[in-house]
Amino acid sequence: MALKTLIVDDEPLAREGLRALLSQDADVSAIGEAKDGREAVASIRESNPDLVFLDVQMPEMDGFAVVRTIGAEHMPAVVFVTAHDQYAIQAFEINALDYLLKPVIEERFVKALVRVKSRSHSNAADLNRQIMGLIETIASPPRYVKRLAVRSAAKTLFVDVGDVDWIDAAENYVELHVGRTSHLVHVTMNAIEKSLDPQVFLRIHRSVIVNLGRIKSLESSTHGEYVLTLQDGARLQSGRTYSERLRVLTNNPF
Repeated sequence: MALKTLIVDDEPLAREGLRALLSQDADVSAIGEAKDGREAVASIRESNPDLVFLDVQMPEMDGFAVVRTIGAEHMPAVVFVTAHDQYAIQAFEINALDYLLKPVIEERFVKALVRVKSRSHSNAADLNRQIMGLIETIASPPRYVKRLAVRSAAKTLFVDVGDVDWIDAAENYVELHVGRTSHLVHVTMNAIEKSLDPQVFLRIHRSVIVNLGRIKSLESSTHGEYVLTLQDGARLQSGRTYSERLRVLTNNPF
């Protein structure tokens, strides 16, 4: 079986990770990439891939819109890539549908690819319609994630986002600070910022996102920057380009 594949994700690191995993499979004959929904539609129509790894949450045109634009009956087989919580995972598992939970791990990726190979292309349209119906029911509303999946050894833990005090960047990971504990999650700052409710979380630095409800005090620093003190005593420095967001807070107390 020679599989011509397309990876659709607005995060370069996510595309790179899937490409690395796909390149290890001898049945994959070609790997294309699209950085947004519009590129995905064009690539699907032009190259007619056998399999698409399709990110659910993308700006302007998301994964649902891609399938609607092409039409489920004309779509190749789809493996959705999602950051949804355990309820979505259970629903997908019960219905034996194909998905990958971010951050993608090799074991789960291999399982999804085996499922794809075991299904004929003639069933792709029906499968895509089932996946779309299920994932749209789960994903909308709410728009923002309520729980985050955290890999820990051989198991997955789920952290309620409301319990997160602040988040900082750690190379290709982010670190969630939850009380006295912390968890590494393999996702970029941009990706996690988009998945969080902006009424609850605010990015104050290119490397820091804070839970607004955890801010105890805010004081001016040099060059228009701010120092935030959290309820647990942690002190965070804002970045200059994010200062306006904090100035708004001083005029509209939370």
